[in-house]
Amino acid sequence: MSSGVLLICGAEIARYGFGGGHPFGPDRHEAFMRELHARGLDGRVRCGAARAATREELESFHTAEYIDQVRERSAGGHAYLDGGDTPAWRGLFEAASYVVGGTLNAVDAVMEGEVRRAFIPIGGLHHAARDQAAGFCVFNDCGVAIEMLRRRHGLRRIAYVDIDAHHGDGIFYAFEDDPDVLYADLHADGRFLYPGTGAAHETGIGAARGTKLNLPLPPDADDSDFLASWERVEAYLRAGQPQFILFQCGADSVAGDPLTSLRFSVRAHAHAAARLCAIADGLGHGRVVGMGGGGYNRRNLAEAWTGVVQAFLDSE
Repeated sequence: MSSGVLLICGAEIARYGFGGGHPFGPDRHEAFMRELHARGLDGRVRCGAARAATREELESFHTAEYIDQVRERSAGGHAYLDGGDTPAWRGLFEAASYVVGGTLNAVDAVMEGEVRRAFIPIGGLHHAARDQAAGFCVFNDCGVAIEMLRRRHGLRRIAYVDIDAHHGDGIFYAFEDDPDVLYADLHADGRFLYPGTGAAHETGIGAARGTKLNLPLPPDADDSDFLASWERVEAYLRAGQPQFILFQCGADSVAGDPLTSLRFSVRAHAHAAARLCAIADGLGHGRVVGMGGGGYNRRNLAEAWTGVVQAFLDSE
């Protein structure tokens, strides 16, 4: 297997966002890229472009009716795709499709042995459900990646690890009854933060009962709280022995985010990335793809995500 870290970046995924002062603005990509350059990391990664996901790829996770709805409202450039968080604009369908295609390019590069790690900053849109948008998320690139890892690459056990401040409800409920999707989510307690889900007792249903790990944290939880819970994530992954690790590293869990109340330092994100690489290497495959996720303080997301990239590079 080749070494190196693939970075999916460029104007196509940078377009994904919302104007008019929306927290998820299209400037987030540039904030990250500036920090990457300032640290000299842009010369150490392999840069790759995104592509538009195909209709078949989108339908691996989303319903045909929902995809048509997004296309129609995007073409019209009006209304919302959900209750008020995710506005439609002309070109949104295409921008969202590129995010999915970018994540799939990262996954495919890892599966084809070109690299062991990959990162896409504008990805990890974990709130979108199979049939609806939610929480700034139009298409769920994480969910599509899980489905395509199975259909295209024949994997069975896939791990999804999420340290975004918000619970990854779009993934959790889509695979709640699937025992082969390992789900570990460390997030702010849903009693105090959107989307209000992810209680510790939510461990899966049916054949998957007891196979999911939700770790809600109280407001103002800091690095000590993170590290205590993170030990459980590592034990869970080692026991589950996934064939691939998807890492949603939302930076809104860092202290100072305008929408959340967790108080991690950016060291938490670097630590999680390094440990996931060690676990993947210990399992013999080394496959880790990181996705930026949330984060609405630009300095925080720039530092947290470059920390993840640095950890990926150091693990080589």
